[in-house]
Amino acid sequence: MTVAVAADNAGVELKKLLAEQLEGDSRVGEVLDYGVHDDSDDRAYPRLGLAAAEAVARGEADRAVLVCGTGIGMCVSANKVEGVRATVAHDSYSAERSIKSNDCQVLTMGARVIGPELARRLVDEWLGYSFDPSSASAAKVAYITDYEHQS
Repeated sequence: MTVAVAADNAGVELKKLLAEQLEGDSRVGEVLDYGVHDDSDDRAYPRLGLAAAEAVARGEADRAVLVCGTGIGMCVSANKVEGVRATVAHDSYSAERSIKSNDCQVLTMGARVIGPELARRLVDEWLGYSFDPSSASAAKVAYITDYEHQS
């Protein structure tokens, strides 16, 4: 799978750690890095999160991992992209349900909220989950998608 990553300067160090982990993961064929690359780059999280989420929407990335101070801004930004479902998750159960119940393609985290070891664990777990289109949740996700496509 291809995974996009992005972070603002508040999350860049955690993003680097997670990108390195993803590059070494046998389930990941490619990591697309949408920035920032160091903490001197002060581009705001919406530009970065939107760029990564758009890659998911276009099918250039299967999933994305986005990091800012809290994860909230990246999540809000990514959810503005049609066809993308993003979640903030700082615990295993939420990460699991984001895929199994909501078919989220984007995981966001806050570098000021979560430690690096837990973040690494959650990304590892999250990559292992898949959405079952025959599950009871499929109709709920379809309802959301239908709503999104209304004119």
